[in-house]
Amino acid sequence: MKTEHILHLYNRIGFGITPKELKKLTSRTRNEIISSLFFQSKDYTPLHIDTSFLSNLSKAQLKNKKKRKELIKLSRKKVKDLNNIWLNRIFNPNELLREKMTLFWANHFVCKDNNILHLLQYNNTLRKHALGSFSDFTKTISKEASMLKYLNNKQNKKNSPNENFARELMELFTLGQGNYTEKDIQESAKAFTGYNHDFKGDFKLREKHHDASEKSFLNKQGNFNGDDIIDIILSQKQCAKFISEKVYKYFVNDVVNEQHLNEMTTIFYPNYNIEKLLKHVFLSDWFYDENNIGNKIKSPIELLAGIHKTVPFSFNKKKQGILIQKLLGQILLSPPNVAGWKQGKGWIDSNTIVTRLRLPSVLLNNAEINYSEKGDFKDEIKNFNQKKLRKKAFIKTSTQWTVFERNYNLLKNEELVTHIITSPLSKNAENILKTYSTSSKKDYCIQILSLPEYQLC
Repeated sequence: MKTEHILHLYNRIGFGITPKELKKLTSRTRNEIISSLFFQSKDYTPLHIDTSFLSNLSKAQLKNKKKRKELIKLSRKKVKDLNNIWLNRIFNPNELLREKMTLFWANHFVCKDNNILHLLQYNNTLRKHALGSFSDFTKTISKEASMLKYLNNKQNKKNSPNENFARELMELFTLGQGNYTEKDIQESAKAFTGYNHDFKGDFKLREKHHDASEKSFLNKQGNFNGDDIIDIILSQKQCAKFISEKVYKYFVNDVVNEQHLNEMTTIFYPNYNIEKLLKHVFLSDWFYDENNIGNKIKSPIELLAGIHKTVPFSFNKKKQGILIQKLLGQILLSPPNVAGWKQGKGWIDSNTIVTRLRLPSVLLNNAEINYSEKGDFKDEIKNFNQKKLRKKAFIKTSTQWTVFERNYNLLKNEELVTHIITSPLSKNAENILKTYSTSSKKDYCIQILSLPEYQLC
């Protein structure tokens, strides 16, 4: 397989590749590399965090306002800890493709929760089903405690239906706008009535709140429950097309090629095997077309993970990792709304581009960074220094330059560029690198990572 194609593949299915890893793959065929990638992601390794503080609680404790307030506060802190645990998993993945797909699904089945027990379960559900059956996946998501709360389906009862989940299920999760009617939403909502969960987050159907009447949905009639509704939705080829288009934009190109999309839809429908769909994409010649290489803007998390792949680092203070995510515009576990983060050019504005270009120096060279706004996880940010919101901060990291030297010792400075950046360099970028041509490999690397071209993969 060609070197430039391997670099492209690993930029898309992961966060880059080291020269030593690349050397092991150059003699392999495309089929061998793709098969190995899926084999390495066959297993599922859940994230873990201590939730014992929520165990063995009595009803009296749960009804005690002071105790409940204490539990809520501790749970919120644990959510921030989970942010750090997930970021570290992305930096050091056990199953590379599964972790990349967990990121993808987190911005598809968008959800937010401050209950650490339920949120941990939800995040691991994304990870578990990331490469499996989309049908099983969607049905499981519909019963997750965090989703039941986030889209108000706990309030969806026979005598007082709530249509929020039913609407988003079709608009954002399966069919897309314009492929269903308001009547379909109303009838679908009836099927999901009575959906609830216990304290641990296990699904419970409250029979007395479930509407068992006949429903009319997408031109079918019957006494449908929630799983039936999902089966009917997936029987529409539009669902396969909708998901395939999202996958195409995530892995291939923001501009969709209809012929390629039709191929993917045919592969995905009617069995909805996620692994089979992805294999088709990564084995296709068009995935490696030069028009699809180096053209996608990295998400903030992909940018952080890419820098880490080149030069491993860790935040000395966990809250600084959250601060950096906030400044870049993507805080793990804290999506802006049910539609999730805008992709592509949506990642870039006048504030974030400055932060992005300075990020390598901040993370790897102890440079200063500015910040002033408050937002999600704001208590971690506003109390950054003596309970006051500062406008500047030094991000303290532990950087493993020895690992970088070991991985890149055989490459000359100019060879670093083509390994780290896959898009063509502008004249300005070439001139900048010329001024650093005699610099140390460390300084030269930081300059490469600071180029606008590094924002692309």
